[in-house]
Amino acid sequence: MPNTKSTKKQLRKDTKRSAQHLPIKEGLKKTLKKTRKAIEGGVKEEASKLNQEAIKAIDKAAKKKVIKKDTADRYKSRLQTKVNKLSK
Repeated sequence: MPNTKSTKKQLRKDTKRSAQHLPIKEGLKKTLKKTRKAIEGGVKEEASKLNQEAIKAIDKAAKKKVIKKDTADRYKSRLQTKVNKLSK
């Protein structure tokens, strides 16, 4: 447990922030999982559509600082690469 006043406040802030980020993070994970499943299934149109939804969810999570900007860019790049390979 925190001892000083500032660390007690930091713990309160972290708990609140963590509760706010949880639904965003869970939604992002679900979207990414659906997209990856569609890519593995080989359904080009569905994978393309879900990829756009995933990119939107990734951008929203990065904007709200749930994930870092570079992490968001990496997720988007890897998903787009997989969708592009599927198209060929």
